[in-house]
Amino acid sequence: MQFIDEAIIEVKAGDGGNGSAAMRREEKVPRGGPSGGDGGKGGSVVVVADGQLTTLLDFKYRRHYKAPRGEDGRAKDQYGRGGDDLVLRLPVGTVITDVETGAVVADLTTAGARHVIARGGTGGLGNIHFATPWNQAPRHAEPGTPGEQRTLRLELKLLADVGLLGYPNVGKSTFISRASRARPKIADYPFTTLVPNLGVVALSDDRSFVIADIPGLIEGAAEGAGLGHQFLRHVERCRVLLHIVEDTFTTGPDRSPLADFDVINRELARYAPALADKPQIVVLNKLDAGTTHGTAEELVAAFADRGIELLTMSAATGEGIPPVLERLWAHLGRDGRTPDPS
Repeated sequence: MQFIDEAIIEVKAGDGGNGSAAMRREEKVPRGGPSGGDGGKGGSVVVVADGQLTTLLDFKYRRHYKAPRGEDGRAKDQYGRGGDDLVLRLPVGTVITDVETGAVVADLTTAGARHVIARGGTGGLGNIHFATPWNQAPRHAEPGTPGEQRTLRLELKLLADVGLLGYPNVGKSTFISRASRARPKIADYPFTTLVPNLGVVALSDDRSFVIADIPGLIEGAAEGAGLGHQFLRHVERCRVLLHIVEDTFTTGPDRSPLADFDVINRELARYAPALADKPQIVVLNKLDAGTTHGTAEELVAAFADRGIELLTMSAATGEGIPPVLERLWAHLGRDGRTPDPS
């Protein structure tokens, strides 16, 4: 299934039905009086978070959604039937924003969450409500009110505990395939990951957490370079970031682990300052391929001079992965929340 994480839709709630201005016309009831019932309420547009959905594909190609209107009131004191609500099912993690005002309408963070995003109109009153001692045969009724109409932006932000960061081809997909049952595309060329991937990491003692792999970032990602800028929203909710760097002959003369680390963090800060402030675990990958800017020990020391602990691993062979996963768990905390730094 194609992965779509953004869409714009237009929703229109149902209008309320009109009230009736009928009069009783029955045998042996010479002074029947008003008998017009109220109009029914219009149907609302409701969104529900569905844990089985993973994409906004359905909303990419169908933009307009309209709930049914309420029925008009009828004679003999009959009220019109209310319009049924139109229910839209969205993936968990979808943020709904009003395009005109920029206000967040709903944030579907839990499965089953339900929100009304456009309220139906109210039904108009029939003339049975307007009879008075001095006007016992009112000939007027109220029209129904229109339902809300809005243009909304849907943004899917994956819900994961850990987000993977790094340049293209540093081994993020290999890592997530080793640490979980996720099976992303893996190849020896950049940008093999075109969509985010989620994997569940299972540790001993029934411990587990969710990790998200997004397409690699490059310099200028915040302005649209590469692919990663399209998917940075998916790490906004992550509690911890796993930043993978490499130091092999394929990185080129202008790159080094420290330089890559700085570039990625600058892009995070330019996209959303809060992202750069999230706790990060930095890992040097591809130990099996050797290094070009010194030994692994020298690179660890260079990061330490900046106050950064650098772990080492080889995602290809699995060496060093268990300690990395345990370190991630320690940052998440046993209850799944990031420990208080104090």
